[in-house]
Amino acid sequence: MSDRHEYRLKIDAVSVASLPMSRLAEYMSELARLLGEQEHVHFSHLEPGSAVLVSSIDELSALKVGERLQALREGHGARDAMQAYKALDTLLAKDDAVATLFGEGGEEAIAFPGRTGPKPLRYGPFREEGSLDGVVIRIGGRDDTIPVLLKDADGAEYPCQTNLELSKKLAQLYRGPAVQVYGSGKWIREENGAWALQQFDITSFDVLDDASLTDVVAKLRAVEGAEWNSDASPGDMLGLRREDGPAH
Repeated sequence: MSDRHEYRLKIDAVSVASLPMSRLAEYMSELARLLGEQEHVHFSHLEPGSAVLVSSIDELSALKVGERLQALREGHGARDAMQAYKALDTLLAKDDAVATLFGEGGEEAIAFPGRTGPKPLRYGPFREEGSLDGVVIRIGGRDDTIPVLLKDADGAEYPCQTNLELSKKLAQLYRGPAVQVYGSGKWIREENGAWALQQFDITSFDVLDDASLTDVVAKLRAVEGAEWNSDASPGDMLGLRREDGPAH
């Protein structure tokens, strides 16, 4: 008796010969994530004809993989398994294909609707007033409307534009302190449900103070003649709202 168990991911409409290596790598990566137990899941081989990715599972992890797939079928699978399932189905839809993951006995383990699934909808663009925080990392242009690129603390970048007068002021802050810009953004709701900014029109901005709350409190306590209680919390000192209501 073999000490390994196999799963076969059979993809229709795609042959081994026509499948680019980069796309094959994407399928293999997401399949490994779907199965879990990655130290004990191995790529075995490709079967000829329609693309069939064969994975072998070590005996000691076969039961865990089976339980993982069963939970996924029942709709309460692990988060990473659900994400891998959606990623695989998205790849299949892009390749105009469907697929089925078969167990060792030939039974259907997981079906992927791919091209036959409901098509996600994209909404927008929508206009909304708001603000963005970030550092100016690019600015300049030849027209009266000047492109500005902001980058926030998490690394996200926001395409913006503004008038010539404001652009001159923002240019002085290039790669400097963070700013908060105000204006109107044009947003798109992507097919995956995420919101993406197409363009933000800056009408004004403020320079954000990098001083921490602790620094601010220290400065307040240092003010001559100020009767600050050294035991007072930052919230008390700055008049922040507490559960017993606003201060008067």
